[in-house]
Amino acid sequence: MLTAKDIWRDIERIREEAPLVHNITNYVVMNTTANALLAIGASPVMAHAAEEMEDMVGLASALVINIGTLSGPWIDSMLKAARAARRKEIPIVLDPVGAGATRLRTETAYRLLREAPPTVLRGNGSEIRALYYEEQATKGVDSLHAAEAALEAGQNLSRRFGCAVSVSGPVDVIIHGDSIIRVANGHPLMPRVTGLGCTASALTGAFAAVNRSSLHAAANAMAVMGIAGEIAAEKAHGPGSFQMLFIDALYELREEDIAGRLKMVMA
Repeated sequence: MLTAKDIWRDIERIREEAPLVHNITNYVVMNTTANALLAIGASPVMAHAAEEMEDMVGLASALVINIGTLSGPWIDSMLKAARAARRKEIPIVLDPVGAGATRLRTETAYRLLREAPPTVLRGNGSEIRALYYEEQATKGVDSLHAAEAALEAGQNLSRRFGCAVSVSGPVDVIIHGDSIIRVANGHPLMPRVTGLGCTASALTGAFAAVNRSSLHAAANAMAVMGIAGEIAAEKAHGPGSFQMLFIDALYELREEDIAGRLKMVMA
């Protein structure tokens, strides 16, 4: 069973080691995710040019691929970086943003899964279902399914690709084979701020850089996301102030905050 002490140990390692997390992510969230990584103690880099993928992955402790704003050159860079990360044996987090909404997104996510299986596949319920059931059931990049509705899909994807699957929702569900962890931390303001799902993927990369268990790294990242969201919401007046206070909460997070708030169940 994971405890607050286990999560805190990961945070201490992130703050001590400042792992470089290479993000190939979308235009909408670059600033938010970079600031979140800095706040938790990691070192972010946002690099997309195919010409520098080998060099950048060579420096990184984790790779986060987010397909939120796709184009042909970016897809080439994602594949090149993912293959390099597999060769280097550093963790890969894949966020299949909007999978199921368009053919390009779904096919790109499938190609990344097949050619360079990630360490953690992290998305919302509709994205995870789309990758398994081939459903077209997303509203843009928003989820129409709770995490629990993607449990079977997540288990099957986990077994097929040998990865952890982290499904976000009011209760997050993190899966690796037959192991399931549920995290009930968070606040209703979180979906009102663009990019917090992408931030969860970026933080998962930081945790995966210091924790060899993909299941535990993914669960710890989601717990920290939710707890920071709860702390921020207590002072926020709306989505704008919440976003600022969320970054502060990550930066100021203490072990007692985790111990006092953690809502995690392992099956």
